Amino acid sequence: MKIICAPDSFKESISAFDAACAMEKGIRQVCPDAHVEVCPIADGGEGTLQAMVQATSGMYRQCAVTGPLGKPVTAMWGLLGEQENQPLTAVIEMAQAAGLHLVPSELRDPSNTTTYGVGQLIREAFCAGAHRIVMGIGGSCTNDGGAGMAQALGVQFVDRTKSIITKPMTGLMLASVDMIDKTHLDPRIEWTQIIAACDVNNPLTGALGASVVYGPQKGASPAAVELLDEALVYFAELVGGDDAMQPGAGAAGGLGFGLLAFLDAKLQRGIDLVLDTIGFDQRAMGATLCLTGEGKLDGQSLSGKACLGVAKRANMQGIRTIALVGALGEGAARTLDAGLGAYHVIGPGLSTKESMCQAEKLIEETTVKILQAERV
Repeated sequence: MKIICAPDSFKESISAFDAACAMEKGIRQVCPDAHVEVCPIADGGEGTLQAMVQATSGMYRQCAVTGPLGKPVTAMWGLLGEQENQPLTAVIEMAQAAGLHLVPSELRDPSNTTTYGVGQLIREAFCAGAHRIVMGIGGSCTNDGGAGMAQALGVQFVDRTKSIITKPMTGLMLASVDMIDKTHLDPRIEWTQIIAACDVNNPLTGALGASVVYGPQKGASPAAVELLDEALVYFAELVGGDDAMQPGAGAAGGLGFGLLAFLDAKLQRGIDLVLDTIGFDQRAMGATLCLTGEGKLDGQSLSGKACLGVAKRANMQGIRTIALVGALGEGAARTLDAGLGAYHVIGPGLSTKESMCQAEKLIEETTVKILQAERV
């Protein structure tokens, strides 16, 4: 019997790898001789780096970059192991350089944060010889339209006094730009394929754009949201082209737009990109059951989140998929019509805090109950 364990991380509680290992412990209690495939996954956000590097036997790198508030932070990135028909590939999580977790709660305001460090990570990948970069763009604290990233890669932003802006670009600084000079953009971009793992379809601006939808989650006041959206509208007009309306342009505070406009990147649904990279389809072959999981399952899970992405792939091979989740939200039942076989809350009756603190034990115990009920 073969069972594949393919959970995402349970945000702020347990990593995808540790969750998968907890599932394996539960399986061993019921089916000690089972072939267990430990296959932690991610959807482009937290855990993307670890999932891809581990699955391909790659290597981790780290370097000091400019953090979201302009101060140095240490960021991890990685080089994937050898992949058939692919050049040397780097994997970057933008949140390592510009993630919300890097900003204390009392200082959170996407008006003042930058993606400059993300551009520095891209440069590090160039220097390592990568000709393909896969980037997870979830978990940002920024709203600069990717200007900071572009600036770190050589794009010059000139203000109305005709002076080159030297400070890392932030969301509010966009309104002060008078001209954009791309002639100094790092030439290595020309021969590097850049793919961004993106699980949202928001345009850059407007009612469904980066500022309005995600700004408040990052600490922006209603007044700040309005100013930030206006700044992005102006910035997009200055950059030119129609990338601002592309699905995903509003991801990560408009980093999706910056990747499209300055680096000619491709945006791809995060879960599919990760599953392809880690060889999920091949690893799942012959499995009787697939266990997946994440922190919360709700209606938004239908738009490309981890559990449904795994279930759809597993269903293609006739494998039943069951999700272990920390909590259920509105619309969770709809996931059963979209391919999920069943779902189980790991800590029913417990508070969110209690469940998060005991996640490893609860995942193991829930796995035991599932296998006993499934009679595998």
